[in-house]
Amino acid sequence: MSVMKSLGKGLRMNRKLLHFLAVIALMNGVALRSRAQDKPASAAPVPTLGARAEFLAELEYYEGRFTRLAEAVPTEKYSWRPAEGVRSIGEVYAHIVAANYGIAKAFGAAMPAGIDPKTINSTANDKPKVVQELKDSFAHFRQAILRLTDSDNDKAMKMFGRPTTQRGAFIMITGHTGEHLGQSIAYARMNGIVPPWTEEAQQQQQSGNKPKQ
Repeated sequence: MSVMKSLGKGLRMNRKLLHFLAVIALMNGVALRSRAQDKPASAAPVPTLGARAEFLAELEYYEGRFTRLAEAVPTEKYSWRPAEGVRSIGEVYAHIVAANYGIAKAFGAAMPAGIDPKTINSTANDKPKVVQELKDSFAHFRQAILRLTDSDNDKAMKMFGRPTTQRGAFIMITGHTGEHLGQSIAYARMNGIVPPWTEEAQQQQQSGNKPKQ
């Protein structure tokens, strides 16, 4: 009789254990499904060859130059301008932010919620905000390019009001961004600010090390 009681007790304990394990498994399954639902859609693959890959490399270059220079310029210099009626230092950066969003829209990317290119210039003197806006706008621009396809490189479109192709637009945008980077460098120099990458190269030369490319 004691043996039967022991077996019965053991079966009840096993059932409780199995029930407990089933509950844990169910909870884990719910958590996994929840995480899967919260996980953002996989990013578009980054091209390694072709016009988009080359343009993305240019974007990375200009993002690095603009953000580093914007960080190097003192806050009080953001309102400096060489003459009346000409963009100030901060306004040039704000122009690049607005251009990044506007050009991304031309490539079919929706404008992010809360972003109005027409009002971006109002924060041109706010250094922390401008630096963050530069980073955010370049990130948004990059995603817009990643969503394009190389098969559309010859597709007709307009950029800066001129007829071109997707590939031609990449060239036009590079020229536009380079123009304003040169402007920003000149403004910085006029205020005694050496671009960070130039300062690094000079320090490396003085120490006898070959500058990094």
